[in-house]
Amino acid sequence: MREQLSSQLKRLRLVYCYGDISPETFREVFKKLPLLEELHLYFTAFDKGDIEVAGRFCTLLKSFKLNRRAHRQPGECDDEALAIAESMPELRHLQLFGSMMTDNGLGAILDKCPHLESLDLRQCFNVSLAGDVGKRCFERIKDLKRPHDSTDGCGFYTQPVDSDSDSDSEYDGYDDDHPDYYRG
Repeated sequence: MREQLSSQLKRLRLVYCYGDISPETFREVFKKLPLLEELHLYFTAFDKGDIEVAGRFCTLLKSFKLNRRAHRQPGECDDEALAIAESMPELRHLQLFGSMMTDNGLGAILDKCPHLESLDLRQCFNVSLAGDVGKRCFERIKDLKRPHDSTDGCGFYTQPVDSDSDSDSEYDGYDDDHPDYYRG
């Protein structure tokens, strides 16, 4: 019975899973969730490979959230954006809070996810929304949250970590005073 119920799951939300779940476990879980439509991840160790696996096995995904605590430090990485673009073409709603992606990664998502209606790029400080990518977002996306838009209502502590900060933990600063800290 438990096996049968899990295969019917349509929504999955994981919060604060660092090192608790191995890539092999993610792979096995997603193989058993063919009807999953919403995958929301907050402060997890989910990476490019896990995104590819989720997209490969959960082909009905319409909503994907990958929220990290933003870092104001040099560095760009489009790996996650490219994995989303290649493996999740049916997305309607995408939130990449605190991603290190650039306009190039965003362009790939816009190219490969033609049904995208809402896009949350808050604290994606490497995205400028300049040129063609910005134009495409403003013309096509009905609900667009820009990198520097307010994080009010996010439900998590959202202050970026400075590169010279003493804190190196992603856990530091979750808003335990906020009654909705599990809502995204």
